[in-house]
Amino acid sequence: MTNTMAKFDLSVESEGLANQHDAEVSQNSIMTHTSQHKAPGSLAVWVFIYAELTEFGLFFVLFLVAKAYFPADFSQGPQKLSTLAGLSNTLILLSSSLCIVKAMAAIKIGNIKRTIHWLLLTIVAGGLYCAVKFWEYQRNGALGINPRDDYFIAGYYYIGFNHLLHVLIGMATISVVTIFTALGFYDANNHEGLESAATYWHMIDLVWIVIFPLLYVLH
Repeated sequence: MTNTMAKFDLSVESEGLANQHDAEVSQNSIMTHTSQHKAPGSLAVWVFIYAELTEFGLFFVLFLVAKAYFPADFSQGPQKLSTLAGLSNTLILLSSSLCIVKAMAAIKIGNIKRTIHWLLLTIVAGGLYCAVKFWEYQRNGALGINPRDDYFIAGYYYIGFNHLLHVLIGMATISVVTIFTALGFYDANNHEGLESAATYWHMIDLVWIVIFPLLYVLH
């Protein structure tokens, strides 16, 4: 009788341990599945990105409304601008997005050196964008193009300067996370800050993809 009771207790205990193990495995599986589908970066940066996209969206709507009310100003507007400058900056920012993607791929496998390499190239691309913008504005000044000319040029300068400001903010952010990466703050298991900076940079590139045809191509 005693042996039977002992076997029963062992059976119940074993079953309880098995159920506990299954529950832990199931919980870990759920947590892993959730983490794999988590949006890149922190919640704070996504709130900031949505606010920035809303701001630019409002700019674009106002630009199109002005275009409807002042068609003469907008019909020949893109011809006054340097399409070469706009296209060059498009290629530069697309290349910078590739660099930041490479940086994220490197940090996820713990390759710090390659991560820093691609982050620095992203900063260089941002600097090239600013250089092209400086040349573009110098060219406009030499041709006598200024924001008081008409509604199109005013919108062009307002949207362009606003985007340039965001590029500078993005470059500063990438510079900070590059320093943090070099100091060992980020690794394969902890890089949310770097991911947030990369997500913000992609937002900047996305906005430019809308700006380029809106200002430089569409008549």
